[in-house]
Amino acid sequence: MILEHKGINIFYTDEGKGDVIVLLHGFLENASMWRPFIPELSLNNRVIALDLLGHGNTECLGYIHSMELMAEAVEAVLNHLKIKSATFIGHSMGGYVALAFAERKPKVVNGLCLMNSTASDDTQIKKENRDRAILAVKQNHKTFIRMAVSNLFMPKNRTVFTNDINNTIEEALKTPLQGIIAALEGMKIRKDRVNLFQSALFKKMLIVGKNDPVLDYNKLLSQVKNTNIEWVEFPDGHMSHIENKDKFLQYIMYFIEK
Repeated sequence: MILEHKGINIFYTDEGKGDVIVLLHGFLENASMWRPFIPELSLNNRVIALDLLGHGNTECLGYIHSMELMAEAVEAVLNHLKIKSATFIGHSMGGYVALAFAERKPKVVNGLCLMNSTASDDTQIKKENRDRAILAVKQNHKTFIRMAVSNLFMPKNRTVFTNDINNTIEEALKTPLQGIIAALEGMKIRKDRVNLFQSALFKKMLIVGKNDPVLDYNKLLSQVKNTNIEWVEFPDGHMSHIENKDKFLQYIMYFIEK
């Protein structure tokens, strides 16, 4: 389905009935990443999955897609559907967007699961890496995408999940050049929301890959220390929905029903 917002089209899917679950994909992904899980999740819930700005079938809205701008687009869809409360599950960048949404509309959020994501902002080194990534994207975005996606998996899993990786790359290649750069710029300037995540009254979960090449494991551990945030740890990389598919679904179902 399509919603017009600020002169652009936002694509979303809406399936099932019951308590609302909002699924937010990561960088270079789109709503199709959730397809394997929606049949199960929508048996007892209403499941909304969106293409975030500049990804999938949702158009770009400027040179920088800040997490706040993306959260505003999510809010537009929920308002259009007259949704008053929801549980959010955000993968990587989708987690950053979910946190920005929770800051905007805390009363709408029943629960927030950060999946291979973090509530902290970019370190200086990470910001410099984003700038390097932007240069690489401008030189050859297809090469950048192929390398970026493969590197999200643990080395041993790159052969185990060859088909999944190829499918992920195929979807990622649909992301327009402007969408890629706008998201990198937006992630680079995002706010630190660790305090917000720790102190929020809604239910919270952090799903972590022990060998995630993108996120600092010890820094994630420190975010949940002495809090009521549930910690779920898998032994693999950044792509828990592929590398740990069955267990991931079990934990998500548990979190939703909790």
